Amino acid sequence: MIEGSRRERLRAQTAREIKETAMALLAEGGPGAVTLRAIGRRMGMTAGALYGYYATRDDLLTALIDDVYTGLMDEIDRACGVLPADDAAGRLMAWAQTFRGWATANPEGFRLVYGEPVPDYRPPPGGPAPEAERRACAGLVSLVAAAWPYAAGRQRDGGYDWGDFGPGLADEVRASHPELPPAAVAVALRVWGRMHGLVALEVHGHLRAQARHPEKLYREEILDLIASLGLVVGE
Repeated sequence: MIEGSRRERLRAQTAREIKETAMALLAEGGPGAVTLRAIGRRMGMTAGALYGYYATRDDLLTALIDDVYTGLMDEIDRACGVLPADDAAGRLMAWAQTFRGWATANPEGFRLVYGEPVPDYRPPPGGPAPEAERRACAGLVSLVAAAWPYAAGRQRDGGYDWGDFGPGLADEVRASHPELPPAAVAVALRVWGRMHGLVALEVHGHLRAQARHPEKLYREEILDLIASLGLVVGE
């Protein structure tokens, strides 16, 4: 039993080291640098030995994306969870600030989840991190649902119907928030786009010459977003 536990700990430690090495390669050389051969060379293992942990490079990338995305959502849930459920403005700001802080501290993780697809990567059916993606969509929709009594009169209808959205998202929203119209789902996706836009420019280095304090730009963008929903962040 003791020997088995020790073997399991060593295996878990090696699996973590494989992931850490893959992330280091990603940071140094981009997605194309992540190969089992390169990981094995850096760790002093043969590619064959790595197959005992991950059958293919795609399996490893799927595990990495799931870890990274889940870690992000855990941070966001903690930041939002300390605020009252009806404080939609505060939670939106907490979500946005946590997202930016995570992305700027972990640019390689941001690029892995939100950057260009890894060359020749074939994700599994349902995507590489379906539960984390579901949490992100559900969380943003819940924030918009809390804001909707104030936001509805400020938003264009846009002529949306449920067929404009993926069936998984549409079905979940209709089950969890039956009072919301399709236009609210469009608002949730637009909220995500505005939260993401300046962060992507910053992480990819496109604001370096233009903005000395990108965090100030980002906060103003999110305050404007919150105001567009008829909300105010409490001071």
